[in-house]
Amino acid sequence: MKTTVNLVLSIIMALWIMAIAIISVQNATAVSLRFLTFESIQIPVGLLLAFFVGIGIIATSLIQPLLSKSNKKQTASRRYEDDNEFFVDEEF
Repeated sequence: MKTTVNLVLSIIMALWIMAIAIISVQNATAVSLRFLTFESIQIPVGLLLAFFVGIGIIATSLIQPLLSKSNKKQTASRRYEDDNEFFVDEEF
């Protein structure tokens, strides 16, 4: 199962890298980003796209362990709540 997941993730990453390469070759024009009053330097679209995809991959890899820890805590607390159903004290 783990090998299949790694294969699918590798294929997805390869497709992203190919898409970035194709877009960067086709769009070699320089653009600048504007946010409120700030403006960046002139950067090619492909380089900008590659930069933000890299930031997204890094952010996802940093956030994913935090989310998996919170999910494990929730499932553990649910498990203990469900166990109470089996230990019912009944008086005979």
